[in-house]
Amino acid sequence: MPKADGGCRRRTRESVFNIPHPSLRATFPLRGKVNKVSAMAYETVDCVVVGAGVVGLAVARALAMAGREVIVLEAREGIGTETSSRNSEVIHAGIYYPKGGNIARLCVQGRRMLYRYCDEHGVPYNNCGKFIVATTEAERETLASIKARAEANGVEGMAFLSAAEAMAIEPQLHCTGALLSPTTGIIDSHRYMVALQGDAEEAGAMIAYHSPMERGRVVDGGIEIDVGGEQPMTLRTRLLVTSAGLHAPDLARKIEGALYNTLPRAYYAKGNYFRLSGKAPFSRLIYPVPVPGGLGVHITVDLGGQARFGPDVEWIEEIDYEVDPSRGDKFYAAVRRYWPGLKDGALQPDYSGIRPKIVPPGAPAQDFTFHGPETHRIPGLIHLFGIESPGLTASLAIGEHVLEMTRA
Repeated sequence: MPKADGGCRRRTRESVFNIPHPSLRATFPLRGKVNKVSAMAYETVDCVVVGAGVVGLAVARALAMAGREVIVLEAREGIGTETSSRNSEVIHAGIYYPKGGNIARLCVQGRRMLYRYCDEHGVPYNNCGKFIVATTEAERETLASIKARAEANGVEGMAFLSAAEAMAIEPQLHCTGALLSPTTGIIDSHRYMVALQGDAEEAGAMIAYHSPMERGRVVDGGIEIDVGGEQPMTLRTRLLVTSAGLHAPDLARKIEGALYNTLPRAYYAKGNYFRLSGKAPFSRLIYPVPVPGGLGVHITVDLGGQARFGPDVEWIEEIDYEVDPSRGDKFYAAVRRYWPGLKDGALQPDYSGIRPKIVPPGAPAQDFTFHGPETHRIPGLIHLFGIESPGLTASLAIGEHVLEMTRA
């Protein structure tokens, strides 16, 4: 594992989040023209990526390093301010997902790419591994199907552990059996995003903050975008990639000429986290057998040694990141199934994230969804929908996948 002070060879996180970005017009050599219909000036650029989360940054990096001219539009003040910074920071192995789907393929590919990338760029991580633990005989039998699915996806090194073996390694654990995933890890997600940004910018890409995409229109030779913010402007681009996370379905509907019947609806599955007061009880990540909508209330230990439990699954109608302290009551019951030693009052509300779902509660699990011209019949337009966990792990592979879509 690289040392935490090994550093990213790019800007520091503080500089990215605190330095106001100059105006788009002042920072990129755009080609100005006049829109005869609106009599407003517009600028022409090769590629526009909407959204500077971890996936948007990976897409921008892949396009820029392939020689494309790229602008990233970000509505907020910095990179990764929503879903990308509100998660467990886990490098997922690729265990749970149906074989042949986009998630399974891109997670396994992305995880292998991500470990190499962290080594090459000095991004701190810890390949600590994880246990998936059963606490009943029925759950212990479920571990066999989880292992089979993981191996079908190409996940390396999965191994059964008896209850005695698992509890010998993690003495505070209680279980009837466990499944070891040695390729799971944790990462400093902010340092990773800064590294992606640095790669993209070195290849010529630019990021415009406080620059929301307000609407778009299909025009001859591309797509015209109205950009809001303090200095509104219009961009015309040959390639538009929307990577807007929670806002992706609504953003796609803002493009005139789109086939609205092909667009999914947004659903929000909130995940709340509670931090542990005191020393972390485990050296590895501990996951229960998965539950509908998520992977269950698990424990992760970040690179600073802070232990957190979560996320749970709370379906909500509107984006809201407040953590209800009363939800901690259910956390105690869930956690004590595999850690009976959890003391009353040891859990404190921490933060929450929201999974960008495109399927409602009770529906079959979603897949990463890419809508290109074969779906909506608009050349030069690619939408990314439903990029929830393991989107961080898969991000580099998603960037390469989108690049290949542009070459099709």
